[in-house]
Amino acid sequence: MATLILPGEWIKNWEKSGKHEFVQLCKDLTEKTDHGSEVRDIQAALYELCWQVVQGNLKLDLATSVLGEMMELRDDMPSILADVFSILDLETSALEEKIKREHYTSLVGACLFFVPEVILKERLDPETLESLGLIKQAHQFNQKIVKIKTKLFYKQQKFNLLREENEGYAKLITELGQDLSGSITSHLVLESIKSLIGCFNLDPNRVLDIILEVYESRSDQDEFFLSLIKSYMCEPLTLCHILGFKFKFYQEPNEETPKSLYHIAAALLHHNLIELEDLYVHLMPVDATIVEEHKRDITEAKQIARKLVMVVLPSEKSEDKDKEKEKEEEKNDKPPDNQKLGLLEALLRIGDWHHAQSIMDQMPSFYATSHKAIALALCQLVHLTVDPLYRRSGLPKGAKGRVIHPLRNKRAPRPAENFEDLRRDTFSMMCYLGPHLSHDAILFAKIVRLGKGFMKEYQSENRPDGREKMETLLSCFLCIADQVLLPSLSLMECNACMSEEVWGLFKLFPYQHRYRLYGQWKNETYTSHPLLVKVKATTVERAKYIMKRLTKENVKQSGRQIGKLSHSNPTILFDYMLSQIQWYDNLIVPVVDSLKYLTSLNYDVLAYCIIEALANPEKEKMKHDDTTISSWLQSLASLCGAVFRKYPIELAGLLQYVTNQLKAGKSFDLLILKEVVQKMAGIEITDEMTSEQLEAMTGGEQLKAEGGYFGQIRNTKKSSQRLKDALLDHELALPLCLLMAQQRNGVVFLESGEKHLKLVGHLYDQCHDTLVQFGGFLASNLSTEDYIKRVPSIDILCNQFHTPHDAAFFLSRPMYAHQILSKYDELKKAEKGNRQQQKVHKYVAACETVMTPVHEAVMSLHPARVWDDIRPQFYATFWSLTMYDLAVPHSAYDREVNKLKVQIKAIEDNSEIPMNKKKKEKERCTALQEKLQEEEKKQLEHVQRVLHRLKLEKDNWLLAKSTKNETITKFLQLCLFPRCIFSSIDAVYCARFVELVHQQKTPNFCTLLCYDRVFSAIIYTVASCTENESHRYGRFLCCMLETVTRWHSDRAIYEKECVNYPGFLTIFRATGFDGGNKADQLDYENFRHVVHKWHYMLTKASVHCLETGDYTHIRNILIVLTKILPCYPKVLNLGQALECRVHKICLEEKDKRPDLYALAMGYSGRLKSHKAHMVPENEFHHKEQPARSATPASQQNGPGSTGKPASGTSKTDEGTSEDGERGKDKAQGTTKPVNKANSAAAKVTTSNGNGALNSTKAVKERDDKEKSGKEKKEKKEKTAGSTPETKAESRREKLRDERPGKEERPAREGKEKTPKADREKVKAEEKSSKDDKAKAGNGEPAEPSRERDATKESKSKEKGERSAVTATIKSPIPRSESAESERDHKRRKLDSHSSPSHSSSVKDNSNEPKDSTSKHHANYNSVSRSKSRERETEKKESDGTQGRSKEKKEEKERKERKRDHLINEREPSLESKRRKDENGTNSSKNSKSESPSCDSPLSTEKEKTKRSKSSSKEKTDSVKPERTSSGGKKESRHDKEKSEKKEKRDSSGKEEKKQYKSSDKHR
Repeated sequence: MATLILPGEWIKNWEKSGKHEFVQLCKDLTEKTDHGSEVRDIQAALYELCWQVVQGNLKLDLATSVLGEMMELRDDMPSILADVFSILDLETSALEEKIKREHYTSLVGACLFFVPEVILKERLDPETLESLGLIKQAHQFNQKIVKIKTKLFYKQQKFNLLREENEGYAKLITELGQDLSGSITSHLVLESIKSLIGCFNLDPNRVLDIILEVYESRSDQDEFFLSLIKSYMCEPLTLCHILGFKFKFYQEPNEETPKSLYHIAAALLHHNLIELEDLYVHLMPVDATIVEEHKRDITEAKQIARKLVMVVLPSEKSEDKDKEKEKEEEKNDKPPDNQKLGLLEALLRIGDWHHAQSIMDQMPSFYATSHKAIALALCQLVHLTVDPLYRRSGLPKGAKGRVIHPLRNKRAPRPAENFEDLRRDTFSMMCYLGPHLSHDAILFAKIVRLGKGFMKEYQSENRPDGREKMETLLSCFLCIADQVLLPSLSLMECNACMSEEVWGLFKLFPYQHRYRLYGQWKNETYTSHPLLVKVKATTVERAKYIMKRLTKENVKQSGRQIGKLSHSNPTILFDYMLSQIQWYDNLIVPVVDSLKYLTSLNYDVLAYCIIEALANPEKEKMKHDDTTISSWLQSLASLCGAVFRKYPIELAGLLQYVTNQLKAGKSFDLLILKEVVQKMAGIEITDEMTSEQLEAMTGGEQLKAEGGYFGQIRNTKKSSQRLKDALLDHELALPLCLLMAQQRNGVVFLESGEKHLKLVGHLYDQCHDTLVQFGGFLASNLSTEDYIKRVPSIDILCNQFHTPHDAAFFLSRPMYAHQILSKYDELKKAEKGNRQQQKVHKYVAACETVMTPVHEAVMSLHPARVWDDIRPQFYATFWSLTMYDLAVPHSAYDREVNKLKVQIKAIEDNSEIPMNKKKKEKERCTALQEKLQEEEKKQLEHVQRVLHRLKLEKDNWLLAKSTKNETITKFLQLCLFPRCIFSSIDAVYCARFVELVHQQKTPNFCTLLCYDRVFSAIIYTVASCTENESHRYGRFLCCMLETVTRWHSDRAIYEKECVNYPGFLTIFRATGFDGGNKADQLDYENFRHVVHKWHYMLTKASVHCLETGDYTHIRNILIVLTKILPCYPKVLNLGQALECRVHKICLEEKDKRPDLYALAMGYSGRLKSHKAHMVPENEFHHKEQPARSATPASQQNGPGSTGKPASGTSKTDEGTSEDGERGKDKAQGTTKPVNKANSAAAKVTTSNGNGALNSTKAVKERDDKEKSGKEKKEKKEKTAGSTPETKAESRREKLRDERPGKEERPAREGKEKTPKADREKVKAEEKSSKDDKAKAGNGEPAEPSRERDATKESKSKEKGERSAVTATIKSPIPRSESAESERDHKRRKLDSHSSPSHSSSVKDNSNEPKDSTSKHHANYNSVSRSKSRERETEKKESDGTQGRSKEKKEEKERKERKRDHLINEREPSLESKRRKDENGTNSSKNSKSESPSCDSPLSTEKEKTKRSKSSSKEKTDSVKPERTSSGGKKESRHDKEKSEKKEKRDSSGKEEKKQYKSSDKHR
């Protein structure tokens, strides 16, 4: 006990200072107020003092005097001292030392004066009392205590049992059971009870028990009994024990606790008369049992779910069901009497939410509310709390609402007056209720309507402080929706009204919130409760049942079943349906039709489920071969399109998903956007359009809808509007366009990686097609203001957003059209004038106003040097116009109008249709007809205005600053190639635009050069196209060929549309166009030669692509060939060459690449059917042509060659050798036609007529190669059989050997046959070289020689070209070093020119094809032509089968002589040169006549061709001197260089030096 020890000094010096110190200590302790701790300290001090006396350290009298003084410090000091004595009594009695006991006894005896005896008798031991003399005998004293205790505690003086005092208890019950309606109060009754207890000695606890019994039977008298118990009761624990005893009584088997007992327990708890913790321990079952039961329920539910999902035999199923029924019946027979739940229900009924919440917290989540009675009680409590707010904010107009009587309990939760009050209790009640709100559909509707009322306030709240509160409340409502509303909806039985109510609230949330809720509902909610687990399993089972039986025939019945199932559990149902659709795409149509019975909420959930299925990370979006998109993704995309079109589903989420995927650099999901736009807006994107559809697509919107698509597009107005609204509301229109445009070009880099090239191409096409489709949708559906507001200017699109130029103009084009039309309307209104001329002027003014800023903006898109060749105005005009602006498709309009007339007649003739329906249909068709006619008229006026505008603009389109070749290069590179592969309509537009520029007689535009460049180098473009781009490129080539074929078909058409047009000039002057001189124009027959050359070049390119073995090359060329089949091939031997190669592809690819095999077979079949329309070569163009001289034409650059523009004189032969290199370039990633146009242009430019400037060494090397090549070729020809192997071998040999010498061979052929003409030619050349020098000295360009040389050049080139074709087609090889050095030399020469006239003529000639150049000459001598025919006939008769062998021998001899001659003498005389050439004619003729006709050459035709060509050369030579002298035209330096190029290799060194000097003078 002692915690305080007195210092030893105090005891030693007690009288001096110790006593004083002790007294002071006690006073200090007494004054301290420390909640009872001061008593313990005083006790300790007194104990220490007394212990010193017991020990004998302090005298008794000294201690007694001090203790006597202590008594005055506190009133209870005697009691404190008595406690100390009591402790010392115990301690001393245990000691063996008797002296200490005596000291203790003396001390107590000395203190009897100030410690009362009574206190000591209470606390000291009887033996001690006896020794002190306070009692006589201890033994007697103990007996007396026992008697008193027995009397007090064990003798019954109160009656506990009713029978012991029946009168008293009877009176008590009567008192409590009396009528309480009068003025009787609990106070009066309590007084009577007290009297009865006193009078009849009733047990008070039994009286309390009877009061509770009566209260239980009169539970409506809460107020009276509660006040009575409160007044009567002394201790809460006693009351709690009595209640616990009552509950214990009902815990016996087969006993049921009465509700009245729960009620009084709840009332007592509610009024705090007892504590819940005290009562809770008396209730059964224990909490651990409840938790186990909950776990058991969940396990059983999961087992049931598993059984439903598993495949079970029917017999096993029935057995399981029987067992489950038995178990349920057992449960129903003996419902567990859970007293805790009973008390909880009673608490909820009286409104004691606080205690009810405490009980529910002790149990697992939703365990309590899973009992219907408790759920309903809680629902009722919620009704009471929300009623006032519901009447103010949630009650629909006109509705009265059910009257809710409030609880009389003043302590119940307060009703909510505003939304903030809901946070007090209501939201927590709802959360405890959880999915079991399903028991009260009315409350469910009330909560939803309160949510709607809140959302209206939320949307109108603008104050910052109010906004913060609203945000908190919004999160509360979202929680309620997640945890209560949606789970409850799952448990409701098919309640469509509730589903619509929920949608009324949910549609006010942003889709992000909604989708979050659906995600929780689908993936988490169904695992939270046993009931929901069972519901999910049942729904899946039912969904399987319906989907197994769903067909097109029973859509209505199945649709109703799906609707019923979807009202409650849409997420589970749709998840299963979508999984089935991903496997079986034939379910899409019936499923879409069966969804018509869904509610709005279900449609929204369906949209979410589709997006979730699309975004499933576990699914691969590619098939296992990694070359095609997975079928599940394609199925979902098709479903998206169909569902979103047919039903009013919000699109924002889906569109945002696609946008997010694009942002992440993934373009697979563009398939979805493509399908949605196609179905909703009726805009199809396909490259398989028929020509009629394509024609219809060039008209107005109505014509497009009627005739432009495969399926008849109807009723897309509403769905288009929905799609447009979704895009505009969420600002997704422009971002989607920009992302698609960027992604399109990024696909190759971002998505290629390890992906197959075929897949990358497919993704590129998908990206591009969707962009075109989506852009078309925006252009046709957005209003002018919306479109202009959203699309930035072209320079911002390209420079800031990095949009490719073609896509940027595609997006901006509708904006320009809108702006021009609105400006035009504005001008018309401002100044009224109806004359057509005035209208046109206003239109032009409107165009200038709108397009001038565009002209300035496009300047930043390309380097400044680009604008030296083409004006920004021309560039912008090309990119801003469409086919709608250029031509009116009258036939398409007529076709559709006639269809409608037929339809009207069919309706009239059909007697089965009711009259009112007939009338409606006729009215619809008539209205459509009128619309089409009005649209046609409107388009006609528009086209006239546009053409007038172009007529005014054309003079400023192209500048003459650089060559025509450069201009055409820029036009192809920046305009034609990028746009022709953009869309099918753009492909047609590009072809028509070229024709239009030609028809407009645009200055400085060479039509021939443009066409030639397009047809001559298609390998590179084809190789870099994707599959769809190949379709479009093929269509472009087809349209270009259509125009050419039309001109080729009839001289009258040609003369009307081409003669006297600047595009067909063969000589370009810096001063502009002078159409008066017919010699400057390409005549009809020469044009036919040019067309043949183009066909030949197309064949060569096609065969090359087919021979490569590369998938992309073969696929693309087959697609292109299929597209251009109407116009090509027209020549029989070219067709045979193609047929042979395609047949070979069919054989090779049959088992390797089935898609290529299918393409090749398709084309092969169509080609065979087209064979009837092919003609022999001599019918396609006249082959017999007078050859003016034997000068190697391939070195010349005369007027004829200038007139045949595209891949120039040296380009054709160089092109053959360049095929290999360019093929390599392609394989290294050259993916865009624009790039290839660049490279082609660069290569073309280098091959100008500067060949005359090449070094002597290069010529010598080339001649040596030529000789050796011919020798090898001769040997091959002698031994070659007719088998494909030998021919293939010969082709490979030719490829190696012929290329270096192919330029000289044609010259020798001509010379050998016509020695006389040869001599004339030599003289003429000498003469012309002198004339050139003189003219060059005067600074005038020498032009006539260009005309003269062209014929020579083309003829000899054709021979040389043809001899090398087969080998070139078979396996192109890289160019030789000498060829490269020659081109470099040319490039340097070209770059050094400054004169515009010189450079233009050079570059225009640079791309002349070699195989048929001479056929393009402008004028012919009719006499010489007839002579050549006669000679040809004679030759045919005289030459027999011996011709070949003779020719071969002569060829060998000639080659040997030629080689020896060149080695020994570098500058031979003209005579020796002629002799040498005569020896080489026959063999070169043999090699020349080989066409690309594969393994079936026509030998007789070849011989005829050879002879006719040599004779035509003869005649040309005879005409040449005449031309040279009479022409009087001046030849430019480059023309001369061209003409000298061949002569250098064959003529003497002196002649070569003279010509070199002449060219230097020009420079």
